[in-house]
Amino acid sequence: METIETTEQLTHFVRNQAQVRVRAGGTKPATSGNANVSLVNLSGVIEYESSEFTITVRAGTPLAEIENLLAEQRQYLPFDPPLARAGATIGGTVATGLSGSGRFRYGGVRDFLLGVRFVTGEGQLVQLGSKVVKNAAGFDFPKLMVGGLGRFGIMTELTLKVFPAPEATRTVVLENDNQSDALETMLQLAASQLDLTCLDLDDTNRIRARVAGSDSALLDRVARLQQFSNIANKVIEGEEELALWQAVGEFQWVPAGYRLVKVALAPEQIPPLISDLTPGALRICAGGHLGWIAWPQERPGEELDRVLAQHCCPGLAITGDWHSPLIGEHQGSAFARRLTLALDPESKFTNPQPVV
Repeated sequence: METIETTEQLTHFVRNQAQVRVRAGGTKPATSGNANVSLVNLSGVIEYESSEFTITVRAGTPLAEIENLLAEQRQYLPFDPPLARAGATIGGTVATGLSGSGRFRYGGVRDFLLGVRFVTGEGQLVQLGSKVVKNAAGFDFPKLMVGGLGRFGIMTELTLKVFPAPEATRTVVLENDNQSDALETMLQLAASQLDLTCLDLDDTNRIRARVAGSDSALLDRVARLQQFSNIANKVIEGEEELALWQAVGEFQWVPAGYRLVKVALAPEQIPPLISDLTPGALRICAGGHLGWIAWPQERPGEELDRVLAQHCCPGLAITGDWHSPLIGEHQGSAFARRLTLALDPESKFTNPQPVV
C-alpha cells in the first residue's frame, strides 16, 4: 500500500493507477477493502480561526487531534463524529457520512462542511466551497462528498464550521416497561419543546436524553424530562456523563464477533424493522432517524441486506466482512451518475456497488 504525505504525491499516484482505493484511520474497514493508498500521513491543521468558528484540516487528520485543539478554545464539533478515540480521521468521517448522537439537535456532518479540496479521477486538484460560514454562492457542492465513499474524488483538505461548547450538560436516562412504550416516549420527546441535544434509545428500552446550556437553565428542563417516565429515571452529569456518551460514540455496546451497520431510518420504519431483527440488534439514535445494527459475523450479510431492502432502508457496513459496504435499498440518481462520469471518467474510484 502506498502511503501519501503530500497532495502532489496523491495526484501523481491517481494519474498512474487504474483503480484507487483509499484508507486512513482504518476504523471503518468495511468501506476501505482492497485499499491501495493510505492518507494517514496527509494530516495536520492548516488553519484554525476560532473567532470565525471555522477550521481547515488535511483529510488524514485524526478526529481526536481536532477535538483536542477545539477544546482549548471551548469549541467543538456538535455532530459528535464517532470513533474518534479509535483513530478515525475527518476525511473518513465525511466520506462515510458518519455522525453521532448530536445529530438530533445540530444536524449531521453534511451541515458542517463548508469547503473541500479533492483530487479527481484524472489527477486534477479541485477546490470548492468556502472558508466562511455564510456563503450564498450557488450550489453547495462540498455536501455531495458527504457519504459518497470517495466516488467523486479523494478529499485532501476540508473546512468545517465549529460551535462554542456549552457551559453545562445533563443526561436523563428514562426506563420503560417495554419497547412499544419506549418508542412512544422517544417520539413524544422528539416533538417536545425541551431543546434536546441528543435522544437515543438502547436495546434495553432505556432512553438517553441530553440537554445543554447554562447550569441554571438546565434545572427546569431536567425536571420536565424526568416526568416522561413513571418507572425510574436517573440524572447523569460530569465524568460519568462524558464516559457514557464516549462509550456510545465508540460503539462499545457492540459484542465481540459482531459487525456494525449504519441505517438511515424514519420513525415509522422502526417497529416493523425491529420485528425482523434479532432481539437487541438495533439501537436508535437521533430521535428515530438513525439506527445502528450489530450483526453476527457468522450470519450471512445477504440476510440483513434483504431485510433492509424489504423495509426500504439504506444501510452502510462499517466493520466486518461484506460483499459491499452498501446494503439495503439505495435510490439511484441520474445527477450523481453524470457527476461521477465527469469527475472520474475512467471509474478509478468506483466502489464495488457505488451509491448512484
